[in-house]
Amino acid sequence: MVYSFSSRLTICAAFLAASSFAQTPAPAAPAEPDTAAAAAAPDVKPEDTRAKEIKPDLSDFGVVRAQQNLNRIRALVQQGVLPINELAKAQDQLNNALDESILRYSALATDLLPDEADQMVTVAERMFLRSQKRAMQTRQLVETGILARSEAEASSSDVINAKLQLDLAIERARLVKEMALQKHQAEIETEAESHPEWNGQVYTRYDGNGIFTRADFNKISAAYLTAFGHAIPVSADGQTAVHTALGFNHAGRIDIALNPDQKEGVWLLRYLEKNHIPYYAFRGAVAHKATGAHIHLGPGSTRLTAASTTKTTKTCCGSF
Repeated sequence: MVYSFSSRLTICAAFLAASSFAQTPAPAAPAEPDTAAAAAAPDVKPEDTRAKEIKPDLSDFGVVRAQQNLNRIRALVQQGVLPINELAKAQDQLNNALDESILRYSALATDLLPDEADQMVTVAERMFLRSQKRAMQTRQLVETGILARSEAEASSSDVINAKLQLDLAIERARLVKEMALQKHQAEIETEAESHPEWNGQVYTRYDGNGIFTRADFNKISAAYLTAFGHAIPVSADGQTAVHTALGFNHAGRIDIALNPDQKEGVWLLRYLEKNHIPYYAFRGAVAHKATGAHIHLGPGSTRLTAASTTKTTKTCCGSF
């Protein structure tokens, strides 16, 4: 089927109008970048003054080029040289460029906060949904003979790339939150060293037989899986970068992300005591560090030497 350019323009306009009517109305493409939509992100938590809304970089080369292209396409559409579908594509390209500038911040940041990592996921999700919508519209236009099949193939490729970006953002957010949790937990153990009066309140200490092995943990894991139907939530297994940075040797110890007062935590403490396995149960009620609640399996961590070896010089929990 062959269409004249004027027919193609009319059909495209009708199709996009119908598509827009069937979905949530969106504002007309502005002359300036749609920074409000592109920079949308979860509200910053009031207790975390460092977290901030990450906004797109308007000086980014990709953003500047996409804005220039949108201005050019808009002029050509107004002159009747290009169909309106090209204007919608150009707006999507600009929004993608704005979002990509935000994701680049995530890739380069070395101290990304959990809230900021969540913003990265929101941005990547927005890009993925945008690519899916564009691919659907393109396929329908190809089926009517308005666009070439290569356009549909390009749109499908964009969807695959956007999904990859989303998967990477989700994994990055998971790692950021995991590191933040480790840091909170390690900080509580460090802080508790100088506060023996916290024993029985902030934490509970049980010395058991003074020994904790990998075989012990395997038995704990199997018993927990049987009792609750899912794996025990390990937050730190042995030495981590966080413990090294804080000067503690955590080798041979394992932190479990359970509050000692929740059902699973109570079960775990009873199991450990029944089998004489040493532990420190931290409730995390220290200076708003509630996320630090956890159960430390094994004896207390030890201080690393100045040379950062695993030789012990002072037990973390020796003053408990």
